[in-house]
Amino acid sequence: MTEGEEPSEVVSEAEIERGWQRQPIVAVLGHVDHGKTSVLDHFRSLGVERQASVMNREAGGITQHIGATEVPAKVLNDTCAEMTGGTDFKSPGLLFIDTPGHQSFTSLRSRGGALADIAILVVDIMEGLQPQTIESLRILRDKKTPFVIAGNKIDRIMGWRTVKGRSFIESWSIQRQDVQQLFEERYWKLLGQFSEHGFNIERYDKIRDFKSNLAMVPCSAKDGEGLQDLLTVTVGLAERFLEDRLTDTLGPGEGTVLEMKDEQGLGKTIDVILNRGKLNIGDSITLVGADGPFETHIKGMRRPKGMAEMRDAGDRWEVCDSAIAACGLKIVAPGLEKVLVGTTLRQTNLDEEKTAANIEGRKEANISVELAEEGIIIKADTIGGLEALAFELNKMEIPIRMATIGPVNKRDILGAQSAKDPLNQIILGFSVKGNTEVASRLEGEDAEMKFISNEIIYRILEEFEQWRDDTKATMEAEARENLIYPGHLRYLKDHTFRNKGPAIVGMRVLGGRVHVGQRIMKLDGTQVGKIRSLRTRSSDEVREGKQGDELAVAVMGPTVGRHIEEGDEFWVDIPASHAKRLRRLDLTDTERDILEEITHLHRKTDHFWGR
Repeated sequence: MTEGEEPSEVVSEAEIERGWQRQPIVAVLGHVDHGKTSVLDHFRSLGVERQASVMNREAGGITQHIGATEVPAKVLNDTCAEMTGGTDFKSPGLLFIDTPGHQSFTSLRSRGGALADIAILVVDIMEGLQPQTIESLRILRDKKTPFVIAGNKIDRIMGWRTVKGRSFIESWSIQRQDVQQLFEERYWKLLGQFSEHGFNIERYDKIRDFKSNLAMVPCSAKDGEGLQDLLTVTVGLAERFLEDRLTDTLGPGEGTVLEMKDEQGLGKTIDVILNRGKLNIGDSITLVGADGPFETHIKGMRRPKGMAEMRDAGDRWEVCDSAIAACGLKIVAPGLEKVLVGTTLRQTNLDEEKTAANIEGRKEANISVELAEEGIIIKADTIGGLEALAFELNKMEIPIRMATIGPVNKRDILGAQSAKDPLNQIILGFSVKGNTEVASRLEGEDAEMKFISNEIIYRILEEFEQWRDDTKATMEAEARENLIYPGHLRYLKDHTFRNKGPAIVGMRVLGGRVHVGQRIMKLDGTQVGKIRSLRTRSSDEVREGKQGDELAVAVMGPTVGRHIEEGDEFWVDIPASHAKRLRRLDLTDTERDILEEITHLHRKTDHFWGR
């Protein structure tokens, strides 16, 4: 549909008989930074009204939410005329879904894959398959979605010369032989990587059987070379193998909610990809909220003009009374503030449609995040974002106690504060902030609760890991202060200052360390008493004595001459629980030797001591 055209009010039987079909929905997937959004930016720039780069406005240059762009039939046919010999496509256009590429966006990518008829998997030909690419392959296989491989960044092959808008076939014929050889090396490596995952790929211009081989289209999204080949292969495959799916569009309207936002003059609106059927102003629709499905009605609808990307259309929207799949829509309706982004919109004008929509809606309202009795709290602005963050945390074996959608509130703070483990006293937020009641309590160095929020998940995870490391270090430092360390002492001759109550005698620390409050025992394990104080030769009171120190030690319990004698040696008595922790610390060789002696002594009577 070209800019300025009104959507058809009805689809007639005559249109269906002569092969009417909706435009294919194309998902663009792949590894972060491999060029997905750059590919789409090029497609958006093909029309008369060139669109600015969406990628530059995305957080960190990474697409964080599913977006959609319509490319009209005229633009497709004009762009691909050289490849098709001037024969027009049947398709009324293409609807591209731009999906997040970072590996943790499994949930969002999965929603995109389920919605799409066909996909473009963008792979950096210089880097090959990466973890996110492999995850995308899994999704496409699970969803049984046919796809084309965009072998992007051929411009990075040393010596490759690109020309904007030129086809790959034309480009290949003029490249030097040594450059072609470099390309072949990359291509065969890529072929091997795909083969390891059960996929047979072939350069698209050499394929004889598209059912047995995946088409790989070499291209440069940066320089605009080979993109017409990519478009031609994508539309051609969709029309050849998906005719039944693309013509099966009648019936109740159904779509996926991409975003809910406030629009000046309109109030709450939702951006939707209509992938089936037809919607009209006044239709009853069922949406999914946190508490389950709810019913509302369409008060208004708008579509992006021309090739404007839905998230970036600005004022480039046109009012429509009805719309037919597949297209992107902005819908105005009462009660939209309850909707969960990423769920399904269903047209429910009939009672049986409402019953079916309620059953499916209840399933969707269940957030698929595994919760534990003890763990951290996570928040996000969408279901997909929440599940994606949870997916990544699960890989890190981080337990989650609460996972909800929306801004951080008082209940979240109380929940985090009640965590028993200090490492769980934190809130992670993906694209959310605190609400007006608690926002100030989450900011600044003396914030009431540690809150990490970002629009890019991997940055949340990086900051979270750093916080955990810092918190662990602090906890260990505090534990070290309270831990009873190995120590070895000797009662010095002629250094008895008081016989009892407490006994005060001179001792040398032969190894390790000794603290006030610790108990000491003889080398045979006989308990002696508890250290009340430590003083240096200059009578300064200290909390700790280290190897080589000579100290006046006040010990409550023993009597000189009855329980202890000059020349006696003592061990610091270490609790069994401390011994286990001490072995994980960086002890000195002397401390480790003393610990082993003490362990050996205790295990004479308790074989499992300190294990």
